[in-house]
Amino acid sequence: MLGNLGDQCGVVLSQDIPGLTRVYHNHHLDSTRWEEYRPREGDIIVTTAYKAGTTWTQQILYEMFYGRLDPRPDFKDVSPWPDARFPKISRDQLAEQLETIPGRRYIKSHLPLDGLPYYEQVEYFIVARDPRDVFMSFYNHYSRYTETALSMMNAPGVEGDPLPPCPKDPRELWREWINRGWFEWESEGYPFWANLGHTASYWRYRHLSNFHFFHYNDMLKDPSGAVRRMASAASFKLKAGDLERVLKKTNFDYVKTIAREMDSKADPFATIFEGGSDGFFHRGTNGRWKNLLTENDLMMYQAAKARVLTDECAEWLELGGEIK
Repeated sequence: MLGNLGDQCGVVLSQDIPGLTRVYHNHHLDSTRWEEYRPREGDIIVTTAYKAGTTWTQQILYEMFYGRLDPRPDFKDVSPWPDARFPKISRDQLAEQLETIPGRRYIKSHLPLDGLPYYEQVEYFIVARDPRDVFMSFYNHYSRYTETALSMMNAPGVEGDPLPPCPKDPRELWREWINRGWFEWESEGYPFWANLGHTASYWRYRHLSNFHFFHYNDMLKDPSGAVRRMASAASFKLKAGDLERVLKKTNFDYVKTIAREMDSKADPFATIFEGGSDGFFHRGTNGRWKNLLTENDLMMYQAAKARVLTDECAEWLELGGEIK
């Protein structure tokens, strides 16, 4: 049996290299689909647990790499999500899509590092957020799944139990989410997959020069600084006007406006989430958990941190800031 994720978030004692040790396959994920990926120099993998700034980061990279073009490629065509099990796209189609992206590729993943292939020539953007804020966004996301969405997640071929409907009481979901894992090696994240454990799996390897950690708090407080850091990590030279353009077209209100336009074109937002894009992009704010979680709920959270994270990792996950 492999060590727990608390070990994976420990102090780095050697310059070791990550390796695949687990397969993630459930109602959302199929990590084996990454077998269709062939790395290119300059690729970026944007990896988050969920509800931590994934789409925001993708949008920044889209505007950075493609914002000068006219016409521009469709967002979803240049930033696929290989580990998603549910889209109606075969593995052959996925391989073709990955191969035919003409410019810089920035590819989405929700996999912990033990289920995601590692390549030295690829840059990894690890995006994280205070787990309590993640939960609030997660509840809004999950509770708005339509019957169509649940049917899609639980279509034939799902390995393991089906995804259950979201409890109406958010604190009922909290008790499951913070105390129970979906996979046997996890201890939180049910009924999706580990949230704390996702950050923990990368934290051990933070010494790697192609691992770049970004925190939602920092992106909110200093968006221009976040864009500059991403450009530097991507070896992308910002020209005159680029920073202003990227900031304008990636602020929360602008992204919601674009998403509503996608709703009007029968985009999947409209069928997967009650309220369409408003069910996916909710508020983008932090601290709402303070009005919901009780002292007992927060004790469960402290216990989960102790199981999964070191103190240093836990502090960064809650606060963000420079990693020492």
